[in-house]
Amino acid sequence: MISNQPASSSNLVDHAAHGADQAIKTTQRAANGALDSLAGTVEGLRQEAAPMLNRVSEQATALAQRGVDAVRDSTHQLRERAVQASDTTAAYIRHDPVKSMLIAAATGAALMALVGLMSRSRDRG
Repeated sequence: MISNQPASSSNLVDHAAHGADQAIKTTQRAANGALDSLAGTVEGLRQEAAPMLNRVSEQATALAQRGVDAVRDSTHQLRERAVQASDTTAAYIRHDPVKSMLIAAATGAALMALVGLMSRSRDRG
């Protein structure tokens, strides 16, 4: 029986090694399958995300364009109002120059008094 023992332990070692090889191969197949599944999921998410990112980009571009258009329109309206105010002022001055000069002088004096008061209150504080 002593002579069978080495053969039997050799057989056990071979059997254990074969089992370990099978376990390694099974683990490799499972890992490869998991990685393939993960790669497919990532690719699917990328394909789903690309159209959404394009839509977001298009919406941001449209929003920026609307902002530029709104600023342009506001600037145009402000320019028109300034021209209208200038024309109205010039017409008033042409119509009543003495009264216009007196109003301008009074406005200048009031502004100077206001500036003087503000500078004094700042010096005190």
